[in-house]
Amino acid sequence: MRLEMTKKSDLALKAMRCIGDAEGETIAGKSLAEKLGITTHYLPQVISPLVKAGWVSSTPGPRGGYRLLASLEKVSVLEVIDVIEGSINDQGCVQRGIPCPEFDLCALHEPWQKAKDAMLIELAAASIEANVRPCTGKS
Repeated sequence: MRLEMTKKSDLALKAMRCIGDAEGETIAGKSLAEKLGITTHYLPQVISPLVKAGWVSSTPGPRGGYRLLASLEKVSVLEVIDVIEGSINDQGCVQRGIPCPEFDLCALHEPWQKAKDAMLIELAAASIEANVRPCTGKS
């Protein structure tokens, strides 16, 4: 059983905070990559889903960069994870890795579902503003 967040989701949350900490200004890709401790070649893989979600704008070119379009108070940690990883609800049984068939529920089906529901409620209530540390440089 694994309950963990991928590095890409972690970086996406930190990127949202870093871009938001720029207070409406555009932050250059090179600067953002440095703050996140990643390469400029990997940065688009982290940022593209955030742009597609409409939370971040991307302007190409030497004067371009990234700017926050959404409120860090209104975007939840769960929303970002869902955009990066896919819905947590789509994941399967804790034992089988696929959804339990109705006729053959695993031994942990009920307690696992309750725990997962509680986790989803907490992550949905957790805003980036309140739960992701301000961007101070390398992560």
